[in-house]
Amino acid sequence: MRYSHVCLESFGYVLPSEVVTSADLEEQLAPVYGRFNLHVGRLELMTGIRERRFWPRGTLPSTVAAQAGRIALEKSGVPAEQIDALFFTAVSHDFLEPATASVVHHHLSLPDRCGFFDISNACLGFLNGMITLANMIELGHVRRGLIVSGENSRSLVESTIEHLLHQSDLTKSQIKDSLASLTIGSGAAALVMAHESVSKTAHRFIGGVVQSATQHNTLCQGSGDSCFDASATMLMNTDSETLLVHGCELAGRTWAGFKTELGWSNEQVDRCFTHQVGIAHRDRLYETIGMDTAKDFSTVEFLGNIGSVSLPITMAMGLEQTPAQRGERIALLGIGSGLSCAMLGVEW
Repeated sequence: MRYSHVCLESFGYVLPSEVVTSADLEEQLAPVYGRFNLHVGRLELMTGIRERRFWPRGTLPSTVAAQAGRIALEKSGVPAEQIDALFFTAVSHDFLEPATASVVHHHLSLPDRCGFFDISNACLGFLNGMITLANMIELGHVRRGLIVSGENSRSLVESTIEHLLHQSDLTKSQIKDSLASLTIGSGAAALVMAHESVSKTAHRFIGGVVQSATQHNTLCQGSGDSCFDASATMLMNTDSETLLVHGCELAGRTWAGFKTELGWSNEQVDRCFTHQVGIAHRDRLYETIGMDTAKDFSTVEFLGNIGSVSLPITMAMGLEQTPAQRGERIALLGIGSGLSCAMLGVEW
């Protein structure tokens, strides 16, 4: 896919104030660690994640997504009444029906003519939202749009700990499959995009490539969702090692297609922002695509894996810390369970 008229205007993001360390989680799991003679500190050692953040109990994804959206609008200088399309792209939702995007639409007082819907694709939802909005802008259907996402990890992490503590026939294999659930953090992100004719930035969204390997859809699966059913127990089983192998294989194929589609080489990419899963994943990914990790900006150590908002928050924070120069080429590298992969290019 290639775009000639699409620009990124501004990001917005919000982070919870409550910090939960890996040591905090291991303290809660002390009976399990003792029972299986597990080494304290293994969670951070294996993932590189020392802490993640939780929203207060009862926080709705729409509430924090709207907060991030409001920040993005303010930074862009685009009035709410000029937004033509809104997509909510999180794994977390307020409820099954209606679309959580409808709540965000109302919170932000977007115009009645502004269409909205939810896009859900595990951790890749935000990038899928960028592609969908870019398609609409390129075709001339809309001039400006807003993508939002709000992820709430508390229920998954707390349910996982309760399950491990009270499962009488618990095995080491089950503990291993639950490890990824303990890495999840919370946050919210948003992005305003616009047609070049009304853009205030000229930060061009060049295009990218999407590929899938759906034969591996069983490697990470969630069961139950307390957002939809208060009596449900939210749990997720993840074969992290196999997921790493096949995810990076898919990334390698996608990266090759990305370079062909955009005509870029590794040397021509100035910066990279990835979906943040863990240190081992980051290192394996960059080794697979032959990219220097010095071009990466990492947040996983202090934010954990924040699902669909991980990449946009990481990009926003990275650009705040070191603003991009005009003409810099930026690669967005996303992988989601399913498996699906999206790699997108931006020229600043």
